[in-house]
Amino acid sequence: MRNLSLAAGAAIVSLLLLAAAAGPYLTAADPLAIDLGQVLAAPSRAHPLGCDALGRDLLARTLWGARVSIGIAAAVVGVSLAAGTLIGGVAALAGGRIDELLMRAVDVLLAFPGILLAIALAAILGPGLLDLVIALAAMGWTGYARLVRGEILSLRERDYVQAARGLGASPVRLLLVHLLPGVAAPLAVQASFGAGGIIIAEAALSFLGLGIPPPQPTWGGMLDEGRAFLLVAPHLTTVPGLAIGLSVLGFNFLGDGLAQRFGRRT
Repeated sequence: MRNLSLAAGAAIVSLLLLAAAAGPYLTAADPLAIDLGQVLAAPSRAHPLGCDALGRDLLARTLWGARVSIGIAAAVVGVSLAAGTLIGGVAALAGGRIDELLMRAVDVLLAFPGILLAIALAAILGPGLLDLVIALAAMGWTGYARLVRGEILSLRERDYVQAARGLGASPVRLLLVHLLPGVAAPLAVQASFGAGGIIIAEAALSFLGLGIPPPQPTWGGMLDEGRAFLLVAPHLTTVPGLAIGLSVLGFNFLGDGLAQRFGRRT
């Protein structure tokens, strides 16, 4: 409990994962079922979070939206982590012109605001799950690449790495066995913060109509659908807004707690 950020972040993220995994068991309502008799219904015993403009249960749609957000965040972070680790590791070990070329490419991408680049790519690729993951991962790998490169440039001068190199270890073995384990802690922190950023970016793209198309429920899409009823049915935007806020808060707490814990150890 001395690391309250880690405890709070782990608790919120665990609840989010549990809600996403157990969504169908927490409510019997169909997130796509239209009930015109419950249009804009306020929260009640039958519908704990109310219904939207088509009478669809808001609790079921929020739980399903958690699956979408968590799935996309996991996919984008995984792709970005793998690509960034590979590129950053190659740049650090190769050095010279290869390092210069790869890092200049990273600098060029970082010169563009990430969300604007994602919007442009999503508009070109069109709405869809795979296209959304590609659009978000196209920018996300750069931070991991710079982090891995910087850490490896520091670690490669350690005695154990020099000893492994002197014993004839190949660059691939040096990277996988001797260097990447030392980068695992900062990568875990980066991934935690990155997951929160991806949830916001996915919600923003869905809000703009560039994410997963309806009727698939997403938190950003629910915000877009509910903004026309802010005065008569504020729960339509409050529920998905709170879901996004709590999710991002949980991942940020988790990242901050991991940074504190690993920082004390090192």
